[in-house]
Amino acid sequence: MINAVGRNIPDELLVDGREVYQGKNYKDGKYVQKASPKSRMFVKPQEDKLVATLKEACVKCGAHDGMTFSFHTELRNGDYVGAMAARVLVEELGLKDVHVAATSLGSAQDIIADYIEQGKITAVQTSGVRGRIGEVISAGKLGQPAIIRSHGGRPRAVEAGEVHIDIAFLAAASSDCCGNSSGVGGKNNFGSMGFGTHDAHYADHTIVVTDTLVDFPNLPSSVSAIDVDAVVVVDEIGDATKIATKEARMTDNPRELMMAKNAAAVIAATPYFKDGFSFQTGVGGPSLAVNRFLEEHMRERNIKMSFALGGTSKAICDLMDKGFVRHILDTQDFDTGAAAHIFKTPGHHEISLSEYANAGNKGAYVNKLDYVVLAALEIDTKFNVNVITGSDGILRGAPGGHPDTAAGSKCCIIVTPLTRGRMATVCEEVVTVTTPGDCVDVLVTDYGIAVNPLRPDIIEALDKAGIEHVSIEWLKDKAYSLVGTPEKLQWEDKVVAVVEARDGTILDVVRKIKPLDVNAEGEEVIL
Repeated sequence: MINAVGRNIPDELLVDGREVYQGKNYKDGKYVQKASPKSRMFVKPQEDKLVATLKEACVKCGAHDGMTFSFHTELRNGDYVGAMAARVLVEELGLKDVHVAATSLGSAQDIIADYIEQGKITAVQTSGVRGRIGEVISAGKLGQPAIIRSHGGRPRAVEAGEVHIDIAFLAAASSDCCGNSSGVGGKNNFGSMGFGTHDAHYADHTIVVTDTLVDFPNLPSSVSAIDVDAVVVVDEIGDATKIATKEARMTDNPRELMMAKNAAAVIAATPYFKDGFSFQTGVGGPSLAVNRFLEEHMRERNIKMSFALGGTSKAICDLMDKGFVRHILDTQDFDTGAAAHIFKTPGHHEISLSEYANAGNKGAYVNKLDYVVLAALEIDTKFNVNVITGSDGILRGAPGGHPDTAAGSKCCIIVTPLTRGRMATVCEEVVTVTTPGDCVDVLVTDYGIAVNPLRPDIIEALDKAGIEHVSIEWLKDKAYSLVGTPEKLQWEDKVVAVVEARDGTILDVVRKIKPLDVNAEGEEVIL
């Protein structure tokens, strides 16, 4: 069946009430029956919940073949707990048919790729997949298609009972003996635990893993002891210095700074830019750099931001410290500066992923956003954006909150260079749709600005401000003139991943790439 972004979704995926994507507001106003989480009663007086080893904690929590486990990735590339949990379940307990339902997957959890290849981990649901895990899934080695959801789509699926978590393993910078836990107060502080709080509520069992045990009660806590079954103390939960990845860095590239400056000018030209506006920026270098240029416009007009939302960087914390931001609503911290800022700064608040972006509740914070500035691997002439598959068709990215904020905001701005190396970023058709074009309003590149024709009001605002813009078709033609027209990827029929829209409908699928061989002339050819 063809969906609203023109993607052909195999009929065999449309079972058990699953539908194809039918537009960003298709399910607005519909009722969702939420699943009631199961909880184990602790009635007798209890000294503590400390368990000597992670293996023992898993046994106490009923680990079994076919179970689903989750973990959060606030520590990003420095996370140890996800791999630690997988190793205990697969190697120490010898479980089979294990399912993963993580907030994201990357190089820190590469061991999961080994277990997929060995057939021991047979299902994956995640908001992102990078590194070897993405490669083995793309090669068709997972027992069933991986399911990729946005940050808002994940809590929606958990609350609706589409994802049932048997055991959640939650890394905590500090915890007391009963499980009151926080992302600060230890030796590996990572800030907000917004990724993990939701799992603590809905998982059958929750195991807190910490490297810093503190006196009871550890309050205020991000995860409450009432949701925790066991506490395990380990040597290290991770390496907090690796929170700031190469993607989450403030750029000093002149081309990226120019794009950031132009994006800020677009924001300043639109009618929502007034005292009390709200804002979020993505993790890419040009996106983060918008903060510094936005400050100039705010200072000039003597206005303040009511709140900044989502993943938080030191750049937005600096704006708050200068008095330009009243509140920060924080789901994860992109660097140690932001992690040090939360909790000690009035107005810097921790929120869960469900509060942040869940399309299945009565109003997530993304619905109050005026602006969001995001990056892209690709964007096509229909303004569809791809952030999860590379030009080779391999899974190597994460939708994160990209589709959620694009849909919820009044103005979504994509900032990306026209080309990367020899690849066109602006193209005729993206490899995979992760954010639909009906959610994207403006594209800012190093060769010009394009506005979605669905937004004549923004076109009028830019014309009034004297900001030049071109059609996205012009940008695509310019990209192709610089690097050539790309050859279309060749796919097998096998679906290796399903990309869900934030409302649970099917937005796109990722198929297995046809393998290449080398002919007598040394050229790569499709087998």
